[in-house]
Amino acid sequence: MRQKKSTEVTVGLFVVLGLAALFFLAMKVSNLTSFNDEQGYRVTAEFENVGGLKARSPVTLAGVRIGRVESITLDSYTYNANVVLNLYSSFNTLPTDTAASIYTAGLLGEQYIGLEAGAEEEFLKDGDVIELTQPALVLEQVIGQFLFSKAEGDE
Repeated sequence: MRQKKSTEVTVGLFVVLGLAALFFLAMKVSNLTSFNDEQGYRVTAEFENVGGLKARSPVTLAGVRIGRVESITLDSYTYNANVVLNLYSSFNTLPTDTAASIYTAGLLGEQYIGLEAGAEEEFLKDGDVIELTQPALVLEQVIGQFLFSKAEGDE
């Protein structure tokens, strides 16, 4: 009887640990929570089209995560998307002429912002604006342009 109870407790512990591991994995994959909520400095970038970019999407430089998208709002004057980036304070030496582009990662199509450092000697600081931006590539537009150019070429 005693061995049966200890077996049940051991199995229960493994089930709880398995559920905790699945929960942790789900949170990491969905970007709903970050276990590295380092507060840094905020910069803004304006894009014509953000595609499927979402708040909490990664911001990378040379493939290394250096921050997250904090918020996305619509500018009612220019009708462009204003994207606020929260960059980790350890990456505070980005030149002011840094460029921002929206890329798609993997087969699932998660979008993120990739930064390319410029050559200026002054650095971005809290509240600055990234002037050089490249919008998201919308697959439907590319296919439409391809088909339109094919139709014109056949005439």
